[in-house]
This record gives sequence, structure tokens and C-alpha cells, in this order.
Amino acid sequence: MRLLKCLLTVIVAGAFFFCISCNSGNTPKPRGFFRISLPAKDYQLYTGDCPFRFEFPKYAEIWKDLDINAEPCWLNISFTQFKATLHLSYKKINGNLNSLAEDSRSFVYKHTVKADAIDERTIFNRQKNLYGIFYDIKGNAASSLQFFLTDSMDNFIRGALYFNVSPNKDSLAPVLDFLRKDVAHLIETFDWQ
Repeated sequence: MRLLKCLLTVIVAGAFFFCISCNSGNTPKPRGFFRISLPAKDYQLYTGDCPFRFEFPKYAEIWKDLDINAEPCWLNISFTQFKATLHLSYKKINGNLNSLAEDSRSFVYKHTVKADAIDERTIFNRQKNLYGIFYDIKGNAASSLQFFLTDSMDNFIRGALYFNVSPNKDSLAPVLDFLRKDVAHLIETFDWQ
């Protein structure tokens, strides 16, 4: 009788725990983002028919801007793997340096609606005759990096990085940090010809 009572207690307890375990709810998993594979940094020299040269990543492609209003030395550096493009717009200076610099600044500050902050860094390299400003746009702005470079006499170039996806600073952060180094390398190796 005692054995039967113990066996009955074990069966009832097992059924109780079985019923409780079947009624437990699922715990939702936190939202995540895709893992991004970043290639090794490796650069090549661009020496096209434009009055400048620079190094750009081997995992990017350069093509001339095909827009009907584009000028001959307007280039696009396409980072296809990351759905990003660095647009380069070259202009010859004809007494309009202040206007070109102000246009660049106004293009940057149009992003203040979505930007959390805009950091400006001056570019000053007297040996290369290279001057300009690098704009690092924080937040969910359409363009995260922009810059302009000039020799202050004859040549002016503007660059703007755009992603072909909806801006999301959290999901784009690793790619943006990766491409920020490529844009910095482009500026460091930039020379007027």
C-alpha cells in the first residue's frame, strides 16, 4: 500500500509539472541585423583624364556620372556590396570659389532635419596645395559623409556618400565606419595634376 501511494504521488507530480511546462509562453527574441562581411583594405590608383588622382578601394568601381547635366570629371565610386556610392563632382574655379564652398556647405546642412550632429574637420595640406572641409553627419541623414577639396586657385571637387537603403544609423554603423576610413584614405592620397 505504501509503495502504491508513493507511485501515485510521483505520477500526479509528473503530470502537474508536465501541464505547467506546456502552458509557458514563448520569450520574444530581440531584433537583430544581418552580419556584414567586410573585405580586407586594399587600394588602387585612379589616374583618369581628370586633373586629379587618388587611391580608392579595390572592392569599389569607378564610373563617370552619366547624368545629362554631368560634367566630364564627375565620378561615382560604387561600393556595390554595401549599396553605397561616393559621388564626386569636379568644377573648374572661375572666380567663384566662395560660391562653390558655400554650395557645398548648404548641401551638407540640408541634412540637419534628420542629423543628430554635424562634425566639421578642416583639411589643410600646404605641400599638396590641398584645402577643404570634411563633414561627418551623425544620425539618420540621407548622406553620412561629405567633403570638398580645392587648391584655392583652379580646382574644386566635392564628395558625398549616399546609401541606396533607408538610413538607419544603428544598422549602417559598421559599414559607415568601414567606408569612413576609405574616404579618409582617398583624401589623404588625393593630388592635383
